[in-house]
Amino acid sequence: MSDYRIDEGMEVTLHFTLKLEDGTVVDSTRDKQPATFQVGDGNLPPGFEQPLKGMTDGESGSYEITPEHAFGQHNPQNIQMIDRSDFEEIEPEVGTVMSFADAAGGELPGVITRVDDKQVEVDFNHPLAGRTLTFEVEVIDVKPAQTH
Repeated sequence: MSDYRIDEGMEVTLHFTLKLEDGTVVDSTRDKQPATFQVGDGNLPPGFEQPLKGMTDGESGSYEITPEHAFGQHNPQNIQMIDRSDFEEIEPEVGTVMSFADAAGGELPGVITRVDDKQVEVDFNHPLAGRTLTFEVEVIDVKPAQTH
């Protein structure tokens, strides 16, 4: 049992399971290595970090996280039509996740949702946007993060 509790500047090792409303598991570390991250480093959306604050090793919990605190609401403006001619090297298929260049030159993943003769519809919303998620955690270790 450590004296440390989860807060800013702490390194946390935990097991987690992320589930949809119907209990479908989206992601889990149960059958893999536990996840280690530093609170506030951006690895977890803030809505996932918030309920963990104050927990210590050996504690576990289950939290419902609304879309606003998880991956945002589904935004219709994030669905774009792209000319089919822009897909030169590949044949666009519904359900395929592709990377597109954004205005800043970064990469933005999008899911192809519709294809016709002239246009391809791409949804740039996070696949979990608009979903209420259940975040189950088991805290394994909490310690001050090493600063380099």
